[in-house]
Amino acid sequence: MGEERVNYGYLREARWHFAVLALLTAALYWRIVDSMIAQWLGDPNYSHGFLIPLITLYFLYERRTALRAARIDPADSGLAVVLFGLFMLIAGYTATEFFTMRASLIVFISGVVIFTLGWAVTRVVALPLLYLFFMVPLPYIIYDAVAFPLKLFVAKYSVMAMKLMGLPVLREGNIIIFPEITLEVADACSGIRSLISLLALSVAFGFLTQKRVVGIILVALSAVPIAIITNGVRVIATGFLSQYYGAVAAEGFFHEFAGLTVFAAGLLLLGGVIVVVKRAVK
Repeated sequence: MGEERVNYGYLREARWHFAVLALLTAALYWRIVDSMIAQWLGDPNYSHGFLIPLITLYFLYERRTALRAARIDPADSGLAVVLFGLFMLIAGYTATEFFTMRASLIVFISGVVIFTLGWAVTRVVALPLLYLFFMVPLPYIIYDAVAFPLKLFVAKYSVMAMKLMGLPVLREGNIIIFPEITLEVADACSGIRSLISLLALSVAFGFLTQKRVVGIILVALSAVPIAIITNGVRVIATGFLSQYYGAVAAEGFFHEFAGLTVFAAGLLLLGGVIVVVKRAVK
């Protein structure tokens, strides 16, 4: 209790310093955060970005007891982290590289926490701070480097499955050719969208449900095969239905509904993995 009173006393005395730091952070980053929110709204691949700050707040709430007990001991080494975050911001702005500018916000905040509250508090909030990186959209060069091989992989094995089902189908790259219709395995069907969202959620669920690190890792890694398998099933179902209903089965409402169904199936599979891993890893 004595340490807790000291912590609250320090926070009360330094409240105006924290207010100034919050205003400076807002002044530096409001345009960057605004553009990131706009991308969350406009790009379905990153719509999960709205959930990340909320999950981060829940992580902090879960650690409230440890935070009260953590000793506040401001560390000058935090200045180096702050300066590195500012360097990232300037470098990103100079190169017009949005990922670097956006990621610098998290580095900057981490440095402020170290400088004002110390390493003991930082260790308690390390997971919430790191988890914030999931809200930052990937650079397109990395996104394309992952999405293109995934499209080819999903197209290849979906066509193999459809041939086993007796469907007359050929494949050229990520193009699936039927006698009456030609389909393209686009980014949305490659699994990249599900993979990004499921990876963020699987990490959160892993930390919330697993007691051992190996369990957390297994739950997090399960997002990869789940995303690939569910989207492969989506492509197979779309190809099968297109044979009977034409292009309407691959576009518009049916296409969007299939996407939602695939994501829901992915969440169910992730729930199953969580149960199995929790029982297997004790």
